[in-house]
Amino acid sequence: MASGILGQSAPSGTTNTTVYTVPASTLSIVNISVTNRSTSATVDVRIALSGTGSPTNAEYIEYDATIPATGVLERSGIVMETGKNVVVYCSTADTSVSVYGLEQASS
Repeated sequence: MASGILGQSAPSGTTNTTVYTVPASTLSIVNISVTNRSTSATVDVRIALSGTGSPTNAEYIEYDATIPATGVLERSGIVMETGKNVVVYCSTADTSVSVYGLEQASS
């Protein structure tokens, strides 16, 4: 059973980036933190829990949420099944994304 940081990325701007994928035969409970590192500009962020690296409209849990300069967006207590991905899209490259939580073998 893994716990702690499960995935981290400094995604390129305007690109879908898979930050974490739930391993086979595993259930995960995750928290997602997106930090805007810019000291002057806002960033728009999309977060999806997707079966692939290209989310469908139904898979987004945040869509163009605006994070102020040096701000943070956090989502917590998200339960994910085997094979699901945390996919993030940011309007600029000035972001850091962390996925942290707990993995448990599923029966």
